[in-house]
Amino acid sequence: MEFTKDSLIGDVLEERPELARFFFEIGMHCLGCPASRSETIEEACQVHGADVEELLEKLNSAV
Repeated sequence: MEFTKDSLIGDVLEERPELARFFFEIGMHCLGCPASRSETIEEACQVHGADVEELLEKLNSAV
């Protein structure tokens, strides 16, 4: 599964829970919050001042 800026954080973490570290890196420490799990990757990056393309590259290239 390739993640896009429209992918929901909850879906990302359900598919690949080990990727949570990349959300922590951008300052998103509230991953257990129901609201955060329904945010898109793009929305999370906007709120936390992170580059969406950089995060997507990390998420999609993680082994």
